[in-house]
Amino acid sequence: MTALNAGHSRIKICGLRDEKTIQAMNGLPVDEIGFIFAPSRRRIDKADAPKLIQAVHSLSARGGQAPRAVGVFVNEPLEELDLLLGTASLDVVQLHGAETPEYIAELRRRHPRIQVWKVFSIRSSDSDAACTEAALAELALARLAPYRSCVEAILIDAPGGGTGEAFNWMAIDHYQAASDSIGLPMYIAGGLHADNVRTLLGTYRPYGIDVSSGVETDGIKDIEKMRLFVRRVMEA
Repeated sequence: MTALNAGHSRIKICGLRDEKTIQAMNGLPVDEIGFIFAPSRRRIDKADAPKLIQAVHSLSARGGQAPRAVGVFVNEPLEELDLLLGTASLDVVQLHGAETPEYIAELRRRHPRIQVWKVFSIRSSDSDAACTEAALAELALARLAPYRSCVEAILIDAPGGGTGEAFNWMAIDHYQAASDSIGLPMYIAGGLHADNVRTLLGTYRPYGIDVSSGVETDGIKDIEKMRLFVRRVMEA
């Protein structure tokens, strides 16, 4: 269990694409709502971003506060991010690619008000039964440590992201220990849904959890599934 979050894990719902669904989320105690700008079936047009982000900032969520708007990117050129962030008031930039600490430092220099999260895909080697616990912990720390001074949070996910597939949860302890040791909060994503999130939270207590396909029906966000997912988190 992380010392960085003593209460309920924060809830991020990712992959929203339309104002009507966002407006239906009013009153739902979520903390972040994510928009995909990388290649994906959930990708939104950059021209639509300002109005969708405004819809998020108009919601009343946990504690009566508006959720934070998160933009998901993969190896986005800084010049393209400059153009988008000039018109779309994102609160967080979430990076899923091979972005280096140097890239992030320059992003932060250009946009100091925006938080940056770095995503790490969990590889098969991160839970290799042939490795000792100490070796696996060392591998996790080696991946995270270079980002300790340039991001506000890290997120671990299944390879590819947005696939609806879970990774081997045996890796969570190692990444949780690594994130705690460098003082960064950690979100967990990858294949979460209402039927498994209580199991996850009964074993681990991450700072936050991130769900997308697990609250969809036929590829479309389902407000009833979102409500059920949030209820299960709050009950855990």
